[in-house]
Amino acid sequence: MGKGCKVVVCGQAAVGKTAILEHLLYGNHSVGSESSETQEDVYVASVETDRGVREQLRLYDTKGLHDGQDLPKHYYSVADGFVLVYSVDSSESFKKVDALKKEIDKSRDKKEVTVIVLGNKTDLRERRQVEQEAAQQWARGEKVKLWEVSVTERNSLIEPFTQLTSRLTQPQSKSAFPLPGRKSKGTSNDI
Repeated sequence: MGKGCKVVVCGQAAVGKTAILEHLLYGNHSVGSESSETQEDVYVASVETDRGVREQLRLYDTKGLHDGQDLPKHYYSVADGFVLVYSVDSSESFKKVDALKKEIDKSRDKKEVTVIVLGNKTDLRERRQVEQEAAQQWARGEKVKLWEVSVTERNSLIEPFTQLTSRLTQPQSKSAFPLPGRKSKGTSNDI
């Protein structure tokens, strides 16, 4: 198992961030059992990548953001990746994801971070405000992968986190270019 990657899970209040994590990790979340607002929790998960290797993720479950609130700045500097969550029955929560993505792009300062987006609560079809095709089109424009999920279907939660972990822990490919300051090991023609 390699180093643990730090992943910040964020979005507007009441979109299901804690429910997603608890159901994914423990399989024990029942819809409607939300009791109190999260301040911040850290979950440690061992996730199998698409290469068949188990890797550790530290998942930071952040406080839900209300109108006018921003994600605290320290998260941008510590995160290797982000899971942005919105609820398909709230266009406001989708706008918050868009604002968070822009803030991540602005503050990452050339640091490579992986971002995925989850549209939660697909079981609330009759209350949908965010159309799947519009969300996917936004995701393509932002160059992020988006999944629509539901806490009621645990299997819908597994693939996004497997993909995220696989991308975060991808082996770095060896560069074909020599590093600056190093002499090649060819023969010397000094006279």
